[in-house]
Amino acid sequence: MKFETLAIHAGQEPDPNNGAVMTPVYLTSTYKQDGVGKPRQGYEYSRTMNPTRKALQDCLAALEGGNFGLAFASGLAATDTILRLLNAGDHVLAGNDVYGGTFRLFDKVLRRFSLDFTFADTTDPESVAEALTPSTRLVWLETPTNPFLRITDIRAVAEVVHAHKNNPLLVVDNTFATPYLQRPLELGADIVVHSMTKYLGGHSDVVGGAVIVQDKDLADRLYFLQNAVGAVIGPMDSFLVLRGIKTLPLRMDRHFENASAIVEFLSNHPKIERLIYPFHESHPQYKIARQQMKNGGGMISFIMKGGRDAAIKVVENTEIFTLAESLGGVESLIEVPAAMTHLSVAGSQLEVDPGLVRLSVGVEHKEDLIEDLKQALEKA
Repeated sequence: MKFETLAIHAGQEPDPNNGAVMTPVYLTSTYKQDGVGKPRQGYEYSRTMNPTRKALQDCLAALEGGNFGLAFASGLAATDTILRLLNAGDHVLAGNDVYGGTFRLFDKVLRRFSLDFTFADTTDPESVAEALTPSTRLVWLETPTNPFLRITDIRAVAEVVHAHKNNPLLVVDNTFATPYLQRPLELGADIVVHSMTKYLGGHSDVVGGAVIVQDKDLADRLYFLQNAVGAVIGPMDSFLVLRGIKTLPLRMDRHFENASAIVEFLSNHPKIERLIYPFHESHPQYKIARQQMKNGGGMISFIMKGGRDAAIKVVENTEIFTLAESLGGVESLIEVPAAMTHLSVAGSQLEVDPGLVRLSVGVEHKEDLIEDLKQALEKA
């Protein structure tokens, strides 16, 4: 089946009891067993498995071209569970432009458990090769990155990583691109992770995370951790993400259409020092983006000539773009990452330019969005 069909049907058979077309929300914590140690269809306790969550997990696996999907209470819960595959003393190589929450978890929490982290430019496969060490067990990258929208050649980095004697796991955070635009497993990644809060949910009404893999042994290790640690998504949130996924292809195409129009408007604006968008010819990884992504997505960043003060002036004067953290919803959002989503990287090598503005372009009418940005920029 094509992606658009999978988004609506994968993992979501009509209910066998009554034929309900929509996946029921199974609000139960436990399940009747037919005998001691004889659960029905494998359901014992909803932390271990829930039918609504299973439908979501099966859908996620199908969309990413994987064999196994796991759903979590948040993107960071998914990230934390992946890192629990490692042992004290192991080394993690991560991109030098990652979500602030990912950096905070790595640098401020997991270092205390004797994991070692290095941050390198993953857009350069040679830099990745040079940063690998004898104790490297996992390589973590985002593409596009947050918030500089840098693009990593997943296939090239996968070849470098898997040629290392330890054969580290390659994890790709696919939140910005979604499986509709990019399929990391097909390009050599071992694990794909999502914050489902963003584009997969798509309506700013749910928090969740996802992990998708192809290898059964790796999946079994992750399922054990999912159950043992317990940071699972609830059935109602699972239902909301499933509902959001059904319109993912439609929304992503509209996000791209609107973003393209806004990029054209911003590209020569006199108050903008630098425009950042993967499908704009000025982007340094433009060719790679065109090769491995279906379209450029709905995220745009730009750096104001007036620096921090100008950036704040812009984001505080929009009327349709809402000043808020997060991204990927049907409504357009705007923020200053250095003072908001990426405050935790201040003073580190990942520090964000204080004049950078990040847009999450929604699905409103593009002319309204452009007019809103135009009047806000005039006040900067």
